Amino acid sequence: MGFVSMDEGLIYDWNLPARKIRKKVRFCDETLRDGLQSPSVRHPSTAEKLEILHLMEEIGIESVDIGLPGAGGQMSADTEVLAREIAGNRMKMRPNCAARTALADIEPIVSVSQRTGIPIEVAMFIGSSPIRQYAEDWNLELMLRRSEEAIRFAKSYNLPVMFVTEDTVRAHPDDIKKLYGTAISLGVEAIVVCDTVGHATPRGAQRIVKFVRQEIIRASGRRVRLEWHGHNDRGLGVINSIAAVEAGADQVHGTALGIGERVGNTAMDLLLVNFQLLGYVDRDLRALKHYCETVSKAVGIPIPPNYPVFGSDAFRTATGVHAAAVIKALQKNDRALANVVYSGVPSHFFGLDQIIEIGPMSGKSNVSFWLKKKGIEPTEERVERVFALAKESTRLLSEEEILAAAYSGAIPGGKGS
Repeated sequence: MGFVSMDEGLIYDWNLPARKIRKKVRFCDETLRDGLQSPSVRHPSTAEKLEILHLMEEIGIESVDIGLPGAGGQMSADTEVLAREIAGNRMKMRPNCAARTALADIEPIVSVSQRTGIPIEVAMFIGSSPIRQYAEDWNLELMLRRSEEAIRFAKSYNLPVMFVTEDTVRAHPDDIKKLYGTAISLGVEAIVVCDTVGHATPRGAQRIVKFVRQEIIRASGRRVRLEWHGHNDRGLGVINSIAAVEAGADQVHGTALGIGERVGNTAMDLLLVNFQLLGYVDRDLRALKHYCETVSKAVGIPIPPNYPVFGSDAFRTATGVHAAAVIKALQKNDRALANVVYSGVPSHFFGLDQIIEIGPMSGKSNVSFWLKKKGIEPTEERVERVFALAKESTRLLSEEEILAAAYSGAIPGGKGS
């Protein structure tokens, strides 16, 4: 993809994993269901959901949560529209719908699947931790009975089942064994380990995924997809997902920009960025910024300027030392070098470039470069005028201020601060 070759000795990568994962990593996007549980979002229109769905397909998402039709109303109607869109366009994504382990939630999924003619995976969930059992006045016998009834019902309509245990990372190993063991014996296609409240650390994520893989799935002798669903309450959503995959998870869940309950789910966009840079996936992610911006607009959540990769400041600098290194790389006619010399993320992987600005921490090379890029001869007088203005400012200069200083020194509206 045009990255600076490691063979050239320009980058020694300490991040290379101890062992390469041999399987294909898959992604489940929950933006249009779990993501909309954020208390701050505006619910997108049906048309906006369809646009987001197509962007998910473009960035290679394998599985998508299209709603919880058991909630009724617009959620149920949109679920059917999205299912028809996937079927009608022969999208590669597998649709799934969330449901409690309750027939009242699963029946609407059966109906949508039958009306649209497309299999919809039933992502049925039930709490598993002792604290949840205590709060709900549940016992394990009740949970097993409800799970079995729900799985059998979905399977009677030949629907695939994704069995989700909420708060798995705080659940007792014996309870996990019984819940997953029952689900696997009934023929579910996938089981999902959930860090529902963002409790896990990378070490914890690895330990529980290895436990489920070795002590439950392998012991069953059946082929079952193992998935990881994380939240970001401790800021560990992405690293926990990486740890889960390296420990044996087949698929990880996320939402665009990490929207979701409380501080949010794991950010799908940052999962894709990091898995691409680790070499765990290889796909064209130039549409990823459009995906983020479209979701941002649809749900009314602005992208912070310092948001990794897709924030407005991600590849933007006005600092003299940083900008000088980027400019020198560009003068070597090496765009890839320019995009990594002062950046841990190769911006061109995502259809983006470095941006050189002018501010109080800039050097004269910033000014010369900026003027040349605008097709303006960087004479000594022009450079000096702009540079002097920058040093007197307390912020980056606007294009209008730079042009005014370059040509006449007259600054519309004053210097500002």
